[in-house]
Amino acid sequence: MAGPALLVYTRTTGYRHDSIPAGIAALRALGGFEIHAREDPAAIEEPLDRYAAVVFLSTSGEVLTPAGRERLTAYVEGGGGFAGVHAATCTEEDWPYYGELLAARFAGHPPVQPGRALVEDRDHPATRHLPPVWETTDEWYDFSASPRPNAHVLLSADESSYAGGTMGDDHPLAWCRTQGAGRVFYTALGHPAEAYADPLFLDHLRGGITWAAAAR
Repeated sequence: MAGPALLVYTRTTGYRHDSIPAGIAALRALGGFEIHAREDPAAIEEPLDRYAAVVFLSTSGEVLTPAGRERLTAYVEGGGGFAGVHAATCTEEDWPYYGELLAARFAGHPPVQPGRALVEDRDHPATRHLPPVWETTDEWYDFSASPRPNAHVLLSADESSYAGGTMGDDHPLAWCRTQGAGRVFYTALGHPAEAYADPLFLDHLRGGITWAAAAR
């Protein structure tokens, strides 16, 4: 029996991640969800109430029409779940509401390299399965400001474990928050295709998306 439906939106008008197909395949393989993967802006203009959550998977640039923005706003404010993965913070940069929704904007990154992620919440579904110090390889996003004032941080970066971080001691990587009646989850991880074969990362995604989808 199919589980709750997710709209996995992967439109890009900027940089396109080679890992998007691996991400879609991984979400399908997680089980428990019926995945509707779409690229066209019409996907967000259509009624969204049938979805437990909308997932922006490494979207980039301006990816929504004015009608899509209105539809997404009403959906989240009315109790819909939203999850952003990796480059979702490089998206809709001229739409203030979207910046508030995700609570942070992408500012840059050093080269892909190994580093350490520190779990801040040992009880949340997105992080409770992780070791307290998670050693992984990814593209360690920096943000223009910490989302901490407006979000509950789940995972942060240990900048001493890799080269090129710019945020210092307060460098969130994954967080969650509420927006209206909806729930929002974001993880900065997920750049390399190999991430989507990592059981720890897959459990991180499953937990975060499941938490966001539970609002409906």
